[in-house]
This record gives sequence, structure tokens and C-alpha cells, in this order.
Amino acid sequence: MSIQEIQEEIVDEFSMFDDWMQRYEYMIELGKSLPLIDGQYKTEDNLIKGCQSKVWVHAELDGDKLVFTADSDAIITKGIIAILIRAFSNQKPQDIIDADTAFIDEIGLKEHLSPTRANGLVSMIKQLKLYAVAYQTQLN
Repeated sequence: MSIQEIQEEIVDEFSMFDDWMQRYEYMIELGKSLPLIDGQYKTEDNLIKGCQSKVWVHAELDGDKLVFTADSDAIITKGIIAILIRAFSNQKPQDIIDADTAFIDEIGLKEHLSPTRANGLVSMIKQLKLYAVAYQTQLN
């Protein structure tokens, strides 16, 4: 599936819920299915700067696709990074770089987060894209 198709699927899933409490519960469930980062990568270098909670992200190339793993010490944040990883993992770095993140606004995520969590969300997206840039450079 393309990033766009996955994002549309996420928007459809979130539209099934009537209120934000249900959406938060769904995000927590998504966080439980997050591909967890190996303990050896839970380092200061893999921490996302600008997040209120601790969020670790690791990326590695599998063939020509970037695979992300992550973890967080907060359940909502774990759900947020799970959504992003679902959209961007197992994709080509250039596709991640070129990807639009409007689906975040479509599900209304930013407006339902505290300002510090919303900043953390932006930092997470930026970090995933930076990994993609670094790996795309290696592929060139």
C-alpha cells in the first residue's frame, strides 16, 4: 500500500468514532500494536527532541524501504507515533520525504492535543522525515 492509501485508511478508521474519547481509546489501542524498538536503540540519540514524553525512534533500511520501530513512556504518545509509523514504515525514503501529512489535520489530531503534545507530533514527523533524507542520501 502507498503512504496515501494508508493515510486514507487511517482517516476512515478515525471517522468511525463519534467523539474524541473513543478516538483517544483507539489511539491507545494502536500504541499497543506498535512495532517496539529493540532495547539497544532506546538511547539518547534516538530520543525525539521537542516531545514532552520520551519517544524513541529507530530506522533501518530493509532493501530499498525504511522500517521504523519506536516506543514511548506515555500511552497517548505511543498511539501518536504508532499512527505515524503505520503511515511511513516499509516505504521508500523518497516517498516518505515527498509525503503529505494532511491526514493528521483530517483526523483532527493536532487540535485535540495539548500544545506540548502538538509540538511533539510535529517533532515526530520531522524526525521520521530526517531519517528518510539520511537513508535516501545513502541510496543515491
